[in-house]
Amino acid sequence: MLTRRQFGKALSGSIALLSGPAWAAPFRTIPQRASARVIVDNDFSGDPDGLVALAHQLLTPKTRTVLCTSSALDRKLVGSVPPDRSAVVGKGIALDLIRRAKLADAPPVEAGSENLNLVAPEASAAAKAIVAEAMRDDKLPLYITCGGPLTNVAAAICLKPEIAQRMTLIWIGGGRYPQGGWEYNLSADLAAARIVIEQSAIPIWQIPQNAYRQMQFSVAELQDQMRPISDFGAWLYDKFTTPPAFVDVGGSWPLGDSPTVLLSAISGESSQYVDRPALRIKPDGSYGDPVGNGRMMRVYEVLDARLTFEDFLSLMRMHAAKR
Repeated sequence: MLTRRQFGKALSGSIALLSGPAWAAPFRTIPQRASARVIVDNDFSGDPDGLVALAHQLLTPKTRTVLCTSSALDRKLVGSVPPDRSAVVGKGIALDLIRRAKLADAPPVEAGSENLNLVAPEASAAAKAIVAEAMRDDKLPLYITCGGPLTNVAAAICLKPEIAQRMTLIWIGGGRYPQGGWEYNLSADLAAARIVIEQSAIPIWQIPQNAYRQMQFSVAELQDQMRPISDFGAWLYDKFTTPPAFVDVGGSWPLGDSPTVLLSAISGESSQYVDRPALRIKPDGSYGDPVGNGRMMRVYEVLDARLTFEDFLSLMRMHAAKR
């Protein structure tokens, strides 16, 4: 038979086991606050890596996502764009993602033009919304992150050129320097790229193809690490399970749009870039002569994939715990 003292020790030990270790108790968090506003622009009805980048951007406490805009897909690659691959449908997918994330402050979402490679881009709802946000007075600097063709960015600049002085573009696109060449995001809308790079004054941080292909996430990791986190993680994972017929999935799936979050919200210190003269874009997507007038671009060559993906998975787990 246990004495009262022995029973008390046993009871306190049981309570300790039930309550868990000290680090599992409520704790003070490291204080963080938003240091920038972000407009997220992407072809959300295309490759699902854009949805991972959007989820990551929405969950990070270091930026405030103020707008999402959806762009169209390239008809040259996929033929006539099917109904489930349009900019309007991309808007719906982004809205569905935001709803599933159950955010307190959900950003608005607008669709861009379905027409690419226009010399005079259409003044779409997306373009007008970008202009409105860029012209709004706010103490936080503004980034526009683009993981697809530059259609909506070019249309907004054509509507109101002075917005180029009020935001920084972080763009996933273009081929390796110095030669360049065909690359989807660039070639999908060469006319828009020429407007943004050759004709505007917007500061550009470019992540070309050789850099964004460093962001490899294995198919096994998607299933083992992202899917089990939550219903939200499972929904994101499911978007990878129905690739277009022309895509032959290998052992990994490049999450090539995620550098936009790394550079806008986490840190650029462990990545490497060079400042290069802005170059003209040739019809085949290769680079030509310098634009001139001292126009320069920041071009990233090495990206910190580990920091990016570990931050994303941790934010997803923390978000799931809160729900």
